[in-house]
Amino acid sequence: MIQLEKYKSGHYQKSHTGYEYFIPSKINETWIWDDPKLNQLIEKAAIKLGELNSFSKLVPNIDLFIQLHITKEAVVSSRIEGTQTQIDEALMNEDEIAPERKNDWKEVNNYIVSLNTAIEQLQNLTISSRLLRETHRILLDSVRGEHKLPGEFRSSQNWIGGNSLEDATFIPPHQDYVGGLMSDLENFIHNDDVKVPDLIKIAIAHYQFETIHPFLDGNGRIGRLLITLFLVDKKILNKPLLYLSAYFEKNKGLYYDNLTFVRTKSDMKQWLKYFLVGIAETAEQSAQTLYSILEMKDRFEQKIYAEFGRKSQSAMILLHYLLKKPIVSVNQTKEVTGLSYNAANSLISDFIRAEFLKEVTGYHRNRVFVFDEYLKLFYK
Repeated sequence: MIQLEKYKSGHYQKSHTGYEYFIPSKINETWIWDDPKLNQLIEKAAIKLGELNSFSKLVPNIDLFIQLHITKEAVVSSRIEGTQTQIDEALMNEDEIAPERKNDWKEVNNYIVSLNTAIEQLQNLTISSRLLRETHRILLDSVRGEHKLPGEFRSSQNWIGGNSLEDATFIPPHQDYVGGLMSDLENFIHNDDVKVPDLIKIAIAHYQFETIHPFLDGNGRIGRLLITLFLVDKKILNKPLLYLSAYFEKNKGLYYDNLTFVRTKSDMKQWLKYFLVGIAETAEQSAQTLYSILEMKDRFEQKIYAEFGRKSQSAMILLHYLLKKPIVSVNQTKEVTGLSYNAANSLISDFIRAEFLKEVTGYHRNRVFVFDEYLKLFYK
């Protein structure tokens, strides 16, 4: 049993070449604490998650909107790691992306594929090292980290911050410890004999994963993705609608400081409080985004029925397509609706006049149009 107020985060050990690395204490224990404030934060976060989950069950065709939540998460989580892709760019086809931005676009789209695949695999697999390694393999496919053992735990020492081990901000455990520490982490996640609230469990698990840093690249993205996978795996959320990357990115210094203070001061309590506040805030924002989407969808559907006459059926098909992918060309409209090219072009013009779409490329040919009001809901 671990008493939170007496928790020791780990110790440093010297390598045979002279640098010191950090070995975190194992976590597969029941955790207890004395601070009633922590219980209040757990309760508030759980209530907000419950409200989000209940609301999502009432939303018809909610899978229409899931992809935009995933795309936003991919953009923000990748931006923390230094990419520059925006959400509208992420939704474009690769041939529509400027050559100098294709690497960033590919990293973001790898994240989308890896997250979708991991969510799908949860139907047959639980959260495990195997699942995380497969997700990592997809994440690093044909991008900047492709030579850093995609899909494999590291077999060499890595570090965080600085240019080398000599000036690193933090040096995770030696590679020989990674397997045992990840087994302990996996056991903690699935140990039903450990009497710890699930939100505390995933907060501790996220800290521990980031401290182990089991991969040579992509640890931040996989560690943030782990949070959502856990919430879905534990049936806390029926759909992957909550992501903490935007909360972490809002003040990256605070996020990193709170992780660092666990390692340097054994202050797990402050990390847990920060994490639980993030869960509550993000769940509330996600529910508000869903509410705004439904209001907008209803308003646009009414406008179609009132103003589009014979084109109403095709307009509704296009609107529902845009809820899944709010970037469209005339050719895509033609394919989605089954209209001729001229009729599809005319429908696009109607959508522009109705202020559903706006043209973003400025080309005479191969124009691309964005469902701007919808996308802006995800920038809030």
